[in-house]
Amino acid sequence: MRIKAGLERIPGGMMVVPLLLAATINTFAPNLLRIGNFTEALFVNGASTLIALFLLCTGAQINVKSFGVSVGKGATLLATKWAVGAVAGLIAYMFAGDNGLFLGLAPIAVIAAMTNSNGGLFVALVGQYGSKEDRAAYSLLALNDGPFLTMVALSIFGAMGFVNGMFSFQSFIAVLLPIVVGMVLGNLDDEMRTFLDKGSSMLIPFFAFALGMGIDFGAIVNGGLTGVVLGFLTVFVTGTAGYFVFKALKWNPIVGAAEGSTAGNAVATPAAIAAASASFSQYADLATVQVAASTVTTAILLPLYIAFLVKRMEKKGYDFSKEVNR
Repeated sequence: MRIKAGLERIPGGMMVVPLLLAATINTFAPNLLRIGNFTEALFVNGASTLIALFLLCTGAQINVKSFGVSVGKGATLLATKWAVGAVAGLIAYMFAGDNGLFLGLAPIAVIAAMTNSNGGLFVALVGQYGSKEDRAAYSLLALNDGPFLTMVALSIFGAMGFVNGMFSFQSFIAVLLPIVVGMVLGNLDDEMRTFLDKGSSMLIPFFAFALGMGIDFGAIVNGGLTGVVLGFLTVFVTGTAGYFVFKALKWNPIVGAAEGSTAGNAVATPAAIAAASASFSQYADLATVQVAASTVTTAILLPLYIAFLVKRMEKKGYDFSKEVNR
């Protein structure tokens, strides 16, 4: 049985298939793999550890002379994602009805979902279609985790004052450190670089499965059609914007499109905003389920959108193997 070859025939298969398989298990038999010890540690709770190891292996492939390129790409991803999401949120506020909603969407849900991105999904997609420098760009993109950038957008709009304590510099360092450790090892010893290179691709299906164990298709039902619409907007608006920004800068456009998702941690953002300002409390519950639905929708839809873009680019002669091996 040629499992690897079968997965590789599916665009993004090494990430998409394990993720959807795990999400199906988590939805219909959530306790099947939650039996403790090594099984649960690897298949359910292992995403963060496996992604950290992936980032270390990736960091080892980066020549210190080219790290500035990664920083530039990460800053571009972060700025594009935030700007597009903030503008979408502003439009939602401007055209909200008397009930404070825009087409049934809570404006804080729009900002929370569209300024945040699923780092694990980004790493998986870029690990399959991007270069070593592209993968390292995640160290800056990780800044959009949590409610901090949503708060910044709201403060700019004058909706609320700036809220301190919503961003932890320590958390940012904790994301960056595995990449730095990998860079140090790889630049000190070429044999270590070669040894760790194997982990860059081998780990993808494993952390994709663990990510899928955090997805419940029921969130789409609870969030309703509006949450699904929010997920579509996140993928096609922020993802497409990233695609064209990177294309304009003559970088791999797929890397730009790969940030078009909503992370699971964004589900907590509406509650955090409501805790900081009581004026948002009436929308917190609705916004929470809409962001949850967006998280699930983007986890399914973004890989399919990336696959479409990859096929389109390959027809025009783009060679992704050169990117991955660069």
